[in-house]
Amino acid sequence: MSATVQSSAAIAPSRRFGGMFAGNARAVIERGLRATMSSNYLVVLSGFFEPVFYLLSMGVGLGGIIGSIEVDGTSIAYGAYIAPALLAVSAMNGAIYDSTWNVFFKLNFGKLYQTMLLTSLGPLDVAIGEITLALLRGGVYAIGFLIVMNIMGLVLSPLAILAIPAVILIAAGFASIGMAFTSYMKTFQQMDWLPMVMLPMFLFSATFFPITIYPPAIQIMVECFPLWHGVEIVRMLTTGAITPMIWVHLGYYAVMLSVGVVVVARRLRALFLD
Repeated sequence: MSATVQSSAAIAPSRRFGGMFAGNARAVIERGLRATMSSNYLVVLSGFFEPVFYLLSMGVGLGGIIGSIEVDGTSIAYGAYIAPALLAVSAMNGAIYDSTWNVFFKLNFGKLYQTMLLTSLGPLDVAIGEITLALLRGGVYAIGFLIVMNIMGLVLSPLAILAIPAVILIAAGFASIGMAFTSYMKTFQQMDWLPMVMLPMFLFSATFFPITIYPPAIQIMVECFPLWHGVEIVRMLTTGAITPMIWVHLGYYAVMLSVGVVVVARRLRALFLD
């Protein structure tokens, strides 16, 4: 038995739940934050501006032509209609990019997770740590974007403050699924499938116009998109037009997060421990 394997075997008993969890996801988070602050902070900062530019061009520019739009029988400015959707998009982008390309390099080139799993850390620690890092990025984007919305007068309800925990849940859901997706990817060409999924979600998930303009069959398809549920949550909170459907949307993300964490933990174990 090699020294590496002996060392791994010696620390394995410190893990619980069949060697899956050591209760130290904080170490993964701390390492990720240090790496971001030392070398990646400009990349992280740049990701904030894309939805802001969309808001300025579409909400202010095109909104000046469109005027207002009906939401549940209430007429609101077009900018106030698309701003919460772009807030959800901002959370999605921050979480997805951190949990896909970042994880892809750590998994296939940096070999970081193999090293982590030779310590007392278990696959669930790594999964929770990486997903938390991704949702922190998504949360920072969302808070900054909400401040921009407030400055522009596009926040219509005091309940908008609840959009912050809501977008963190949205970021967590996308981060967990993004990391689960990445755990199966082996090449750059396979990673190119990601924009093929994200772009249609961005364009058609009631981001710029209500889904009622689609035929019923297309509406059902759009309602299956994760981003549509996120857009509906944030739009309800920022406009104050809350309906009981918000619990369905929140439940969707709770299931999405749970499934993603389980898949990631099992994949890491299958790749590096079994």
